[in-house]
Amino acid sequence: MKEYTTDKLRNVALVGHQSSGKTTLVEAMLFNTGALNRMGRIEDKNTVSDWDDEEKDRGLSLSTSLVPLEFNDHKINVLDAPGYTDFQGEMKNAIRVADSVIVVVDAVSGVEVGTELAWQYAQVYQQPIIVTINKMDRENANYERTLEQLRSSFPDYKFIPVMIPIGAEADFKGVVNLVTMKAYYNEGKDRSDLPEEMREWAEEAHVALVEAAAEADTELIEKYFETNDLSPEEIREGMRKAARDAYLKTVPVFVTSGAKNVGTYPLMEALLVYVSPPSARRIQVIKPDGEPEYKTAPQSNDDPLAAYVFKTNNDRFVGMLNYFRIFCGSINTNDHVWNTTRESDERFNALMVLRGKEQIAVQKLHCGDIGVVAKLNNTRTGDTLGTKEQGFTIVKPQFPDPLYTVAVTPKTQADSAKMGAVLTSLCDADPTLRWRQDGDIKQTVLEGMGEMHINVAMSRAAKLGVNLETETPKVPYKETITRSNSATYRHKKQTGGAGQFGEVALRLEPNTGEGFAFSSEVFGGAISNSFFPSIEKGINSVLDEGVIAGFPIVDVKAIVYDGKMHPVDSKDIAFQIAGREAFKEAFEGAGAVLMEPIMNVKVTVPESMMGDILGDFNTRRARVQGMETEGPRSVITAQVPLAEMMRYGNDLRSMTGGRGIYEMQYSHYDTVPTHVMQTIISQYKKAEVSG
Repeated sequence: MKEYTTDKLRNVALVGHQSSGKTTLVEAMLFNTGALNRMGRIEDKNTVSDWDDEEKDRGLSLSTSLVPLEFNDHKINVLDAPGYTDFQGEMKNAIRVADSVIVVVDAVSGVEVGTELAWQYAQVYQQPIIVTINKMDRENANYERTLEQLRSSFPDYKFIPVMIPIGAEADFKGVVNLVTMKAYYNEGKDRSDLPEEMREWAEEAHVALVEAAAEADTELIEKYFETNDLSPEEIREGMRKAARDAYLKTVPVFVTSGAKNVGTYPLMEALLVYVSPPSARRIQVIKPDGEPEYKTAPQSNDDPLAAYVFKTNNDRFVGMLNYFRIFCGSINTNDHVWNTTRESDERFNALMVLRGKEQIAVQKLHCGDIGVVAKLNNTRTGDTLGTKEQGFTIVKPQFPDPLYTVAVTPKTQADSAKMGAVLTSLCDADPTLRWRQDGDIKQTVLEGMGEMHINVAMSRAAKLGVNLETETPKVPYKETITRSNSATYRHKKQTGGAGQFGEVALRLEPNTGEGFAFSSEVFGGAISNSFFPSIEKGINSVLDEGVIAGFPIVDVKAIVYDGKMHPVDSKDIAFQIAGREAFKEAFEGAGAVLMEPIMNVKVTVPESMMGDILGDFNTRRARVQGMETEGPRSVITAQVPLAEMMRYGNDLRSMTGGRGIYEMQYSHYDTVPTHVMQTIISQYKKAEVSG
């Protein structure tokens, strides 16, 4: 592969809802550049982007694939991001390091949840957006309906067609370029005269395009008023500015069929003229003193190095691969760079670019390029590579909280020894994956964005030599009391030799929000001060294992107010036992209840499905907080017990056909209703008996 300087580079994130045709579109573009002799198909499991065995088996993109296109003496780094919502972290990182976002919209299905997620992330990073309406060859494909959906879904944006389709469904055979007013048939390499029957539509659309381009620049507006038209170069320049203008919010619209390779060549040409070179990108960094700073354009090789690691992959043959985007400066093979996130030196022994799984060694990457390096010692996703003198870090994306949780257990003793290291490696590579030892439920917990996300993580763990079993985790209930109660317990044991004696009278009181507290009201020496630590130790032994259902005890105040001791037989162990048993008796009579975690839940679904979601929430003990309409979609916010949300993602996908998404965050603990609590306690007691 040639060496490309900054002005010859373009970086685009290809995003959209699952099955909108992104991977097939990449195949068509690779074929057009001569990188492929024939286009692969997802059904045949031979596409460049979906090269992993897991992706082939599922017929689905599971991670972002880097695909450089060498086209017209430029390199276009295409980041083909997964559209499945479980892997939105991959999409978010791809958008973070690109310079423009290509949103692929299915001409049959129109705007979907994945479309909106991609749009939202592009807005967060102030990225210009280009739309291509894809799959125009499919039955029921409708360009105008899809365009209208885009306009109603994103009313703040102006959607300006640059291409319009010639035909539709089986008759889709080309596009009209509204800049040149020429027809491009099939892949679109050659120009033809405009079909006469499309002239009126094309001329109207051309006027709208010219006006949108003129709006972006004062000189262009003046020329447009004088001549009533602009040159193709002026239209392209104006549209590029308009797409980057936060006020104008202009979106160029193209039309393609990846599977039939129609309209793909003009789209590739557009990526060279409508996407700005990387030098125009500004970046936000955090200085060593913690203050944020924007590094403004232009960026160049002459600047100190600043690169961001947006993806980490553990290759079974090569080892750890780190994907990075150079925001400024350049990198050569064998360079030493400074990981400013972890404050460690790294050496770039093997510098390469990837095309899917194909590794292409390179000697140098210029400012703005995207590359891969193998076998760095201490670098992971989200790290900044730079210089020790500069010391700043590039701002990381904010990732959503996990939605799906499993408890994991190793299958064998050998798996147990390696489990922690492998889970840490997986979570380092994927910021939307987390694991922890949960002391409240005494389980190892792995959290992700959905069932498929977790299943893929389990498969990757197996490839790294650790086999894990999963189950639904326990709900982290807590036990507490609702009223005061007292109890006295005497521990007395005679064994022929020295005996054991200790008597403790204590009172329990609710201690809402303050955790556990221990104090004494004993006066006159009924119990020696030396035994109070023993009493507290006995009580502490109950706090973790609970009294009524085996869950940790919180928000209780224990007050010892009386007791007795024996001058010979009173010992530390006696008062531990007496304190423990007195606490248990008092707890059971103090209106003991279970507390459960309550989650803030936000569900976004098509408006027509709102009734189904509300009805389902009623079965989950939810308290609906609000309902809003955002375009064609409804947003429902509610507070729902975690116990009712454990597998909600699966149910929501089933109810909405994959068109609904949700977010979930911890809110607070609340009392479990009596009928639910009795069921939990009964199950606990049965398990104790059988265990």
